[in-house]
Amino acid sequence: MPSFLIVNADDFNMTEGVTRGILEAYGRGIVTSTTVLVNLPGLERSRELARDSSPLGLGLHLNLTFGPPVLPPGRVPSLVDGGGRFIRDRARVGEAADPSEIREELIAQAERFEETFGVRPSHLDTHHHVHRHARIFEVVLELAGELGTPVRAFTPEMASRIRNRHLPAVDQAIGDVGPEAYWTPERLLDLLRTLPSGVTELMCHPGHPDAALAVSSYCAQRQVELRAFCDARVKDALPTAGVQCITYHELAAVLAGRR
Repeated sequence: MPSFLIVNADDFNMTEGVTRGILEAYGRGIVTSTTVLVNLPGLERSRELARDSSPLGLGLHLNLTFGPPVLPPGRVPSLVDGGGRFIRDRARVGEAADPSEIREELIAQAERFEETFGVRPSHLDTHHHVHRHARIFEVVLELAGELGTPVRAFTPEMASRIRNRHLPAVDQAIGDVGPEAYWTPERLLDLLRTLPSGVTELMCHPGHPDAALAVSSYCAQRQVELRAFCDARVKDALPTAGVQCITYHELAAVLAGRR
């Protein structure tokens, strides 16, 4: 099977600078899809900015750790602090939050996505990867089954459970954040040279740092990633490496083709 790559930029609608950077990485670079934070301000503006970027894949970045909930804070008390905002502690959310409150909040986020964009999300993933926690994964997997929507799979076990729901799943997902920018042109070129056959999701965080992004520990690094994904050497390397970039909309057909 050839090598396929879904290049997903997380955090659409985190700030306008991030949103513009993601759209630039799509228009000029190799990004094929993004996942949207629907609980933050500016969603209508982000929708307008994305309107001319079809066929950019638009998924939902389910969020339990940043900003305010979509639901009134009083309905999700185990998820919020005294100010009514999500507690920025993914381990605590995974271990101590009420699963029924998690479910209701994530349903509300899915409904807001559909109300805003007029379609269901192409796929689901989570801010700070909270669905790697078993209790949260159960809720996300149930929601994905109801929506008929794929979910980011970090491990073969996660992929197997997603497929058991009769949903398509990638073979692997890669990417991270840290003190330095995770993706550089050199790292991307190395990846393309060694990418295995099958379907890989590459998670990334391009963006233009702006004043509103100061709350994020991954700020200046986004500009480095943006330059990397727009680097002409990276795009030019795709055909030589035999790598085809796709979106989650195409995943089921690609996987069916290898049977």
